[in-house]
Amino acid sequence: MHQDLLMTLKGVTPEEYVYLEQIMNGMDRRQAQNFIMFYSGKRRTAQDILLFTLLGFVVVAGVQRFVIGQIGMGILYLLTCGLCFIGTIVDIINHRSLASEYNRTTAYECAQMVSIMNNGGQKPTI
Repeated sequence: MHQDLLMTLKGVTPEEYVYLEQIMNGMDRRQAQNFIMFYSGKRRTAQDILLFTLLGFVVVAGVQRFVIGQIGMGILYLLTCGLCFIGTIVDIINHRSLASEYNRTTAYECAQMVSIMNNGGQKPTI
């Protein structure tokens, strides 16, 4: 139903596409447009996470954790040089799952925002 809107997102994995379709199920066109607008501004691609993780070797360890909203882990990585680079290496290996987990959480939060906007501040029905 909202495939044309989902096609505007660059670098969407098949798993992410299916998850977004499930979340957008039941939304009208305006709600879906608002959802895509919110989500596209917040989502991160696996390449983004990989780039930020690689910066951890050169500039500041833990940047990738700050970017995905894990402030506590970011501070820990910052103070321990990426857990002696072991954590940074693990994040390089797992950059796709970090991006996927972050995007799922972000999609759910954006759907809640759309629901709240349409319910006039009432409790979301998601």
